[in-house]
Amino acid sequence: MADAFTSNAFLAQVFAAKPTTTPNVAAVRTEEQAEQVAKEFESFFLGQMVQGMFAGLQSDGPFGGGAGEKAFSGLLHEEYAKVFAQNGGIGLSDQLKTEILRLQGIDPQKEQQ
Repeated sequence: MADAFTSNAFLAQVFAAKPTTTPNVAAVRTEEQAEQVAKEFESFFLGQMVQGMFAGLQSDGPFGGGAGEKAFSGLLHEEYAKVFAQNGGIGLSDQLKTEILRLQGIDPQKEQQ
């Protein structure tokens, strides 16, 4: 339970330190911006999934566990998620992009003209 709290506290610090990097649907004005926000959200979602996948593993592996591994494993999971999202992800960003465009009243057909 303490690890989840520490991870969430770290995540809150990251978002507080970089408010411009968090997905911001309200600022979307173009299809490209909607796509970027959707990919950022998918990356965040995948990061949470990857973190859960590694939660039950023993940390006596190649890095030997310890405080250093605990401190940097979250960053590794975040990078895995970014790579997954940039290479197609799970298709979530396509659905999100469509919904963001609909909510913002942006017609993708007019954007292309």
